[in-house]
Amino acid sequence: MKTSILYIFSVVFSVAYAQVDTNSELFQTLKAKDSLLFDRAFNYCEGQYLEVLISEDFEFYHDQSGIIESKQDFLNIMKEGICNPINETKSRRELVAGTLEVFPLYNNGKLYAALQKGTHRFFEKSNGGPEKAGSTALFSHLWKLENDQWKLLRVLSYNHH
Repeated sequence: MKTSILYIFSVVFSVAYAQVDTNSELFQTLKAKDSLLFDRAFNYCEGQYLEVLISEDFEFYHDQSGIIESKQDFLNIMKEGICNPINETKSRRELVAGTLEVFPLYNNGKLYAALQKGTHRFFEKSNGGPEKAGSTALFSHLWKLENDQWKLLRVLSYNHH
């Protein structure tokens, strides 16, 4: 019993310190992917970035708008919603400085995926008016190496307030 409890604590505490250094290649690579995903694809509606960054097996879970179960559904929602030229409300996402964390995932010592998490906030601008603060939320992104390329496999967006 004591051994089991010690083992559980060692696993929990080793996970707590498994985040990669912010100067590491993995952290910087996934930070750059986050920037392409949001700064280019979301903020500027440059959809070609989504095509390249998102896995074919993509799923998105949102605490307010539910689940999107495919890459194509997500691309369509972006084109018809936020990135629709006739949409008079424009959204912008901003990563909260200092909140981004990256946790590598290994299989028998080989890196195959990484969990990226942080806090982001959103802003909205309607009918050419001033930009207003929207929600703040937490996110968790599961990035997977597919043919030596990082692809966004799963998104959790939650705790919007």
